[in-house]
Amino acid sequence: MPYPHKKLILSYVMRIAFQGTEGAYSEEASLKAFPDAETIGLPTFHQVFAAVTNYEVDLGVVPVENTTAGIINQTYDLLLETDLHVVGELVLKVDHCLLAPPGTRLEDIRKVKSHPQGLAQCDGFIARYKLEAEPVYDTAGAARELAEHPQPGLAAIASRRAAERYGLEVIAEGIQDFIGNYTRFFVLSREDFPRREGPYKTSVVFTTRHRPGELLAALQAFADQGINLTKLESRPRRDPDRPFSPIFYADFEGHAEDPGPSQALLTLLRRASFVKVLGSYPAVTSWGLLREP
Repeated sequence: MPYPHKKLILSYVMRIAFQGTEGAYSEEASLKAFPDAETIGLPTFHQVFAAVTNYEVDLGVVPVENTTAGIINQTYDLLLETDLHVVGELVLKVDHCLLAPPGTRLEDIRKVKSHPQGLAQCDGFIARYKLEAEPVYDTAGAARELAEHPQPGLAAIASRRAAERYGLEVIAEGIQDFIGNYTRFFVLSREDFPRREGPYKTSVVFTTRHRPGELLAALQAFADQGINLTKLESRPRRDPDRPFSPIFYADFEGHAEDPGPSQALLTLLRRASFVKVLGSYPAVTSWGLLREP
């Protein structure tokens, strides 16, 4: 189903950058949300962030977490290092397929290539068939490479869309470990968008002093305002003097300019040693998931 707030963004959008090649899940999410946009595939997340920053594209769409394999660490690190704003979220139901050249049988396959996240999401299937897993930078890229350079016993894990794009056969479908396999994406922009009606969500990153009770005190800022946290994740800071010192990423319900959230953020600023608001954006609800009927 198309992104429910697409009218907010489509008037600005001409080009959207994503990581990967044609047929990637990031492209699929982009086109379902913004069907009139031109999508630009780039090899790395760094290049997607740079393309948006340098005015080469209007928006970027990057994955941030998956219900099976967890967060995309590199995306969160880049959100901290750059000044881009999160202006939307997309949620796509991901159905992985085992792809191979026409005529290949499942029993012929010995090795499979895909993005590390794709491999992790199909770990049970890979183990069950005793396949050798080889990570590559992109699911659709693995499919394209296989189509261009087929090898006996080699398959790729990617989408049905990638199979159709590169002339491969779907040997097995829905091979992910869990049926409810969803990937969440952030929409990135150089500037915030005007606020619209509907539920909002805010993403923030912060650090606390290394003392007992500091994290509890920081989170109490949200509890005191009756604000629901929808996500809390920690990552080691990239600080050579303090290895494994944590940095926290949190999502909460509401817009940063609302009375409750704004007060919570002011309190967090006083209690934390560092705070950065990544963005407030329309929240995807159950009717906003990007999936086929």
